[in-house]
Amino acid sequence: MANRVFQGVVYQMKDAIDRTVGVVDETGTVISCSDLGRIGEVREGFVAERLSGDSFVKDGCSYHQFSSNKHNDYSVFVEGVDDTSMQFANLLAISLQSIKQYHDEKFDKANFIKNVVLDNILPGDIYAKARELHFVTDVSRVVLLIRVTSGNDISAYDVVSSLFPDKQKDFVFNISETDTVLVKEIKRGIDQRDVEKLASSIVDTLSGEHYIKAVVGIGTPIGNVKDLATSFKEAQIAMEVGKVFDTEQAIVSYDNLGIARLIYQLPTTLCETFLKEVFKQGSIESLDAETLFTIQRFFENNLNVSETSRGLFVHRNTLVYRLEKIKKLTGLDLREFDDAIVFKIALMVKKYLNANPAKF
Repeated sequence: MANRVFQGVVYQMKDAIDRTVGVVDETGTVISCSDLGRIGEVREGFVAERLSGDSFVKDGCSYHQFSSNKHNDYSVFVEGVDDTSMQFANLLAISLQSIKQYHDEKFDKANFIKNVVLDNILPGDIYAKARELHFVTDVSRVVLLIRVTSGNDISAYDVVSSLFPDKQKDFVFNISETDTVLVKEIKRGIDQRDVEKLASSIVDTLSGEHYIKAVVGIGTPIGNVKDLATSFKEAQIAMEVGKVFDTEQAIVSYDNLGIARLIYQLPTTLCETFLKEVFKQGSIESLDAETLFTIQRFFENNLNVSETSRGLFVHRNTLVYRLEKIKKLTGLDLREFDDAIVFKIALMVKKYLNANPAKF
């Protein structure tokens, strides 16, 4: 990785400095050079010479050692043994040292965040590692889980990374072939709708520009880095619960799951017992698709018979007849608020049992 970082800088120096410029590692092997043909060469006697000091000359080149660590791992060399060559070597060493340090910090921060999110780091080590990386821990962040459901060969990771280029504040990484995680820094106290708009823009960009269909689960915003794993698990739960109860929704927020979240957390045995208590044996299975569709529209219209009949293009008496049929089959009158609540929950429980979602 460092080789590529150095090569980019060194190659740009080719025109600025009318001399051959390069970098060798601690074994004397040329790992970057403005003369590409020299990459891979081993400088004889370099290992012994580097012990004499940070700056030295050898075989017609000026060297200056550097590293982002406490010991010198690399050396810049510039063709020539005059003062100008040594000055160039010193300046390049300072520049490359800063670039490498920045690169290492950025790379380590991304790995650090990934380990925190996936709960792969001990709580006591989080703050120690954060201090080492100069990472701000008490900033508001939220975790978004982007799952690709269908698409082409373009990586969702690449698309999301390009949407959030500030790698010091926002972190993107893959956890599977279909799942990409975005840890987004946000303003403290931000409205949840703004986060959902952000998620919606990601989905729109993936589908509109790259023909990638995706859904996004949103965790709860947190104020400390140690809670990122919790926000990630909430995003996973939102994704799974949404798959069961809101199959058409592309954006599912943990904060908006409502009673679906409660049902998801119940043991299946308890759910089965609840259904047996609410319905007569086999009564819920006796409801056909048309009846279930009628019930759904009745709930959507707040138990209003007139509004529902108009929406279904049926006579009011026809709807009343259907509701009476449901009452006879189940013992629940959906025109009564309490019975409607029980029936609504029972349908959600039934849907949950049929889906049998994965739990985290």
